Amino acid sequence: MLPALMTPATAQPKASPFAGRWNFNIVSPGGVRASWLGITEKDGKLDVWYQPASGNVFQLKDVKVDGQRLVLTLNQAAANRPATTWELEAAGGKLTGSQRRGENSIALEGVRAPLLNRPAPKQWTKPEPLLNGKNLDGWEPIGDPTKSRWVIKDGLLVNEDHGANLKSIRKFDDFKLHFEVNCPDHANSGMYLRGRYEIQLEYDPTSTSPPERRMGSIYGRIAPKQELPSMAGQWETFDVTLVGRTLTLVRNGATIIDRQEIEGITGGALDANEGEPGAFYIQGDHTGGLKFRNITISVPRR
Repeated sequence: MLPALMTPATAQPKASPFAGRWNFNIVSPGGVRASWLGITEKDGKLDVWYQPASGNVFQLKDVKVDGQRLVLTLNQAAANRPATTWELEAAGGKLTGSQRRGENSIALEGVRAPLLNRPAPKQWTKPEPLLNGKNLDGWEPIGDPTKSRWVIKDGLLVNEDHGANLKSIRKFDDFKLHFEVNCPDHANSGMYLRGRYEIQLEYDPTSTSPPERRMGSIYGRIAPKQELPSMAGQWETFDVTLVGRTLTLVRNGATIIDRQEIEGITGGALDANEGEPGAFYIQGDHTGGLKFRNITISVPRR
C-alpha cells in the first residue's frame, strides 16, 4: 500500500464560472433598465433565476451551456413575437454578451452582486422627517413631471391619480424607516428601499398572487411570515430596518419579516448598483388613491 502522502488526491470538480448573483444595468433605446440573475449549480446543472426590469423574479426553464457560452431563453417565441434570449460568457469577474430578440440585439454586462455583510449599528440618529407637510421639497417625480399626480393635501402626501413615480432627492445606505400609509381597496403601489427593493403596498380583493407578492412582502422575494387582516382605507404603520441586505419589517406592530436577506433587486428598480446608497421611491404609475404621512428616517450614528 502506498503511504498516505503518495496517494493521488481526488480531483474536485471545478465550479461553474456562471454561478453567483449578477447585477445588470441594461442600456436600451428606452433608457437604463435594471435586471438580475441568480445562478446556482446543482448536480452538474445550472439553476437560473431571472429578475426582469419589471414584474417578479422567476426560474428559467430553457438553460444551455454551449462551450464557454451560457444561453438563456427568457421568453419563448409566440405568434406575435420572436423569442428573447441572452448569450453570455464569463471572464474577468463579469458576464458579458447580448440580448437578442429577432433582428434586435442589446449589449449586456453583468457584475457580481456585492455581499453587503455588515454588522448592525450600535446607535442610530434621532428620526428626522422626510416630508415637511407643506410641499414636495426633497422629492421629485421620476420621468415626465407633467404626469405627476403627487400633492401635499392637509399635511399628507397624496397620489391623486395614476401618474408618475416619486423619489427622494437624498440617498441612503443603512437606515431605519418609518412611514404610515392609507391604501384603499384595489389600490397598488410600493415603497422602494434604496430604489431597488420594493415593499408591496396593495389591496386587491380578487388577487391570486402568491404571498411573496402581497401586502407587506418584498415583491417576489420575501413573503411575510404572517398574513395580517386587511386594513384597506385605514392608516397602517411600517417600520423598516435595512442593514446591508438584512431586512426587518414591522407592520402594525407585528414583525412580518425578521432579519432576512434580500437576495437581489426587485422589478422596477431604478438601477442594479446594490453596493451604492439609493433613494426611496414610491410607485404612482399603477393606481392613485394612496396617502402617506409621518415618513421619518434614522441612520447609523458615526
